[in-house]
Amino acid sequence: MNIRNWLVGLVAAAMLGGCRTVEGVRESGTTYAYDTLRPYVEAGKLPGAISVFYKDGVQETCLIGYADVETRRPITLDDMYMQCSQTKGFCGVTVAKLIEEGKLGLDDPVAKYLPEFATLWVYAGETNGVRTLKAAKNALTIRMCLNHTGGFAFEIPAKRPNIRGGGWTGGAPLRQTAAIAAACPLWFDPGTGVNYSNTGIDIAAAVVEVVTGEHWEDYLQRTVLEPLGMTETGFWPSEEQLERAIELYDCRPEGPAVHCREFANQQRPYNDRSRVFASAGAGLWTTARDQLKFYRMLMNLGLGDNGVRILQAETVKSLLAVSSRPKEWTNIEGYSLGLCAPKADTDEGWFGHGGAWGTNCMVNWHRKQLKLWVVQLGGRANWRWDAEMDAAANRFFARKIDTEAARAYTGRVGE
Repeated sequence: MNIRNWLVGLVAAAMLGGCRTVEGVRESGTTYAYDTLRPYVEAGKLPGAISVFYKDGVQETCLIGYADVETRRPITLDDMYMQCSQTKGFCGVTVAKLIEEGKLGLDDPVAKYLPEFATLWVYAGETNGVRTLKAAKNALTIRMCLNHTGGFAFEIPAKRPNIRGGGWTGGAPLRQTAAIAAACPLWFDPGTGVNYSNTGIDIAAAVVEVVTGEHWEDYLQRTVLEPLGMTETGFWPSEEQLERAIELYDCRPEGPAVHCREFANQQRPYNDRSRVFASAGAGLWTTARDQLKFYRMLMNLGLGDNGVRILQAETVKSLLAVSSRPKEWTNIEGYSLGLCAPKADTDEGWFGHGGAWGTNCMVNWHRKQLKLWVVQLGGRANWRWDAEMDAAANRFFARKIDTEAARAYTGRVGE
């Protein structure tokens, strides 16, 4: 069987399987993503990918290529993968839950919960090898930790990727990570700039631990993952789960993608609890099927597909779907609580997050639209299909959805 016929068959199987993903969701029959990606898969530049477009109860599911090129294992909705920074949105949801319950405030000083943050120091320059620090003028707040305005470096020194056992899941547990961060100089005074940082998100998760009396990952499991039925999502995948993991590949300017055993920021062994720590900034493993449950909950304003409510609708609208950064920062992209978000409440607003190995999911609650993308790739500068996939998504969302059968069933023919 040549690869084109195999890919066509696989897409057909994906469409049939997609109808069973969520009750009440039907496949569109369109192949916008497949048509866009097929040349890259055939050329070996894209090993495999999962794409989902959703609108008004209709979904285009594209499963194309391989989870493992060497063994020719087809990619599926149930393959495990590292979602990396998409973990941040999960932290945002746990904080939003506690705000909703009145257990903490978004503008509470972090020092209220973690006393070591009462006095912070800001790097003020270096002269003749002597570094100068100055006392921070502003108090660090939970808001600043979650929207990357706290002034922290990307990671604490203990998580350097160039050391064995380092990276964002190495180094230290959350409470210790926060203590180390409090002792490190900030890059700028809290609330006066933006620097994308796993550290700030980890500090917010440490606050959750103090408020709840639980490890953050346990609180996440009990209040979000289990209620949504996300049984495949966690920080320490089993050996069975790792056997169906999507392999890592590095994209090259010319020629096919090259298999990689690991990337430095998330190192093997992936499930050794003595060396791998939960990080709210990155590190959560999942499957596309599980990921859809989380983001569809956000799209449906806190309500899971299984009818379980995780957050109140107004909480999602006011805390997660719009930016929490200062409104006067018109030159800075919007960001809410661990999620990319529009600068202001708008009918055009998408919110969600991406991950370092190329994963991404964005939702629009106003239009009830979703777009999910799953790959495990390095070498982002060489990904040539991004703009074409945006165009494919736009074609899907612009497509008129046929609701004649639904209207006939409900007696609204002619409306």
